Amino acid sequence: MAPTGIVHLAERAPQLSGAEMVAALVPPPQFRDATFETYRADAAYPSQQAAKDTLMAFCGVGAPAARGGLFKRAKRGPEIKPGVYLDGGFGVGKTHLLASVYHALPARRKYFGSFIEYTALVGAMGYKNTVDLFRGADLLCIDEFELDDPGDTMVMTRLLAELVASGTRLAATSNTPPNALGEGRFAAQDFLREIHAMSASFETLRIDGTDYRQRAVDGHAVSLSVAEYEAATADAATAGLASDDDFDALVAHLAHVHPSRYIRLIEGLAQVGLRDVTAFTDQSAALRFVAFVDRVYDAQLPIRATGLTLDRVFPDEMLGGGYRKKYLRAISRLVASTLS
Repeated sequence: MAPTGIVHLAERAPQLSGAEMVAALVPPPQFRDATFETYRADAAYPSQQAAKDTLMAFCGVGAPAARGGLFKRAKRGPEIKPGVYLDGGFGVGKTHLLASVYHALPARRKYFGSFIEYTALVGAMGYKNTVDLFRGADLLCIDEFELDDPGDTMVMTRLLAELVASGTRLAATSNTPPNALGEGRFAAQDFLREIHAMSASFETLRIDGTDYRQRAVDGHAVSLSVAEYEAATADAATAGLASDDDFDALVAHLAHVHPSRYIRLIEGLAQVGLRDVTAFTDQSAALRFVAFVDRVYDAQLPIRATGLTLDRVFPDEMLGGGYRKKYLRAISRLVASTLS
């Protein structure tokens, strides 16, 4: 029987071994059964169907595999790039398509993870051990590809270059074209050679469209009264585990938990509760919260909150900076999570 009751996330100190991190490199529950057939391209944006068709061809769906194996490089020809890169706004189905690639390719060894999960794995296992782990893999799927600092740039460009050289195919999503990664965040011009070398491995597929999460909602997160919040938390706690945390206390706690462990932080929950939500004043704290929201959304957990509505936690100066797309994606997910 599943545990019930109320827990405080600020009191959890999750640990995650390298082996556990590797085992978790599969599509999140929301996309466990994602397929090309279940992706609904918006007819108003032809680039969605075009991307789907290209990815199906990339996977060999509907076409016989070349003799010698699907991944035989000689059959693909030198003009075919080893990776596909889905560039588009949030909410246009990029992760659904990425998971569809993962499921459609009959690969013996394939991995699916967020950018943060891969960089965390390097930190936990060391660069050489990570290369040895992935060398020979058929497919590496990378969701939410971002280069927020020089260290990540060097690690990921080196890692992908070594894997491509060994025959690994790549599929990635991002809100930023590969040759613009890092813009507005650090001195990207100092790393142009590495960034351009990495982007050369990808065929970029632009996907246009509107955020599907916003199509049926009014665009505002829901803030509850204290009485409503406590009633919702009590109800959730009778059926499973519900978290109940002061917003500022949870945000402070996130600074002491690596983002790769946020999925373990919310493990077993049926609902996330946040009291007295306030606006961010520190960008580092805001970005950690974005990573937390991503994991909550992937787990399809509802959020119940009091105080400031969660779509207003990122002030205008943050929304106007280099991380604008990250914040807008988080707002979209927060709205959907408070309405679920």
